[in-house]
Amino acid sequence: MHDVFKTMKKTFQLIFLIILFSSCSEYQKMLKNPDSGLKYALSEDLYNKGKYKKALRLMEQIVPVYRGKPQAEKLMFMYADTYYQLEDYYLSGYQFERFAASYPKSDSVETASYYSASSYYELSPVYSLDQKDTYIGLEKLQEFIDKYPNSEYRKDANLKVKELSYKLQKKDIEVAKQYLKTGLALNSYKNSIASFENFISDHPGSILRKDAYFGRFQAQYELALQSVPKKVEERLRKAIEFYNDFMKYYANSDLAEKAIEIKKDIDKKIETTIVSS
Repeated sequence: MHDVFKTMKKTFQLIFLIILFSSCSEYQKMLKNPDSGLKYALSEDLYNKGKYKKALRLMEQIVPVYRGKPQAEKLMFMYADTYYQLEDYYLSGYQFERFAASYPKSDSVETASYYSASSYYELSPVYSLDQKDTYIGLEKLQEFIDKYPNSEYRKDANLKVKELSYKLQKKDIEVAKQYLKTGLALNSYKNSIASFENFISDHPGSILRKDAYFGRFQAQYELALQSVPKKVEERLRKAIEFYNDFMKYYANSDLAEKAIEIKKDIDKKIETTIVSS
């Protein structure tokens, strides 16, 4: 009985290999076949089955042939989406954008516009890297939202905008914090203060504004400590202004206790300065 099962297993494996190689052989023949209609049919079948790499090779051969023909609209959409499914977002963004421009009256133009914008969203890197693609993604998504305010994709597009916006905020706040960390060694407290102030101005609704208000206060305090004697009191009083701004909005936050401790030290130093003068 064991030998029978072993023989059957080998038989099934052989049949599978024959089918596999026969399929691969037929596909290879199709790649060399001059019949564009057959290639179109097979590429569509492969696309619908999720076999995007194989579909793409055929599409690349026939896209120039069908340009300007009635079948081109459907083919070009599949072509763009194939790149998207393969996560080649530079090309999917370009091809979807091209589709939308070429077929403005198509039933698929809204979907193409969304996936074009979504492609640029996918290209956005982690916040610590250059954010050029993030800005492009934001621009494309906002253009889509403005053009299709009632789109079924609007909610998802808004979520993507929110995510990309946060990434830019995170980038800006980390730059300011880095200036604060290197302040003593590189004399970058002024750069830190300016960066925090820019953040507060540029991102009025950000959840990171608490960090910006506190960071500006702390940077001003550290700047005062490193100043020449004649500038210490002036800069400490400026720090108090920043402390008051922070407490106005975030008196109940997790950073309030630390801010109060710094403020106490500032008061002592100002009192000492007044007494000694």
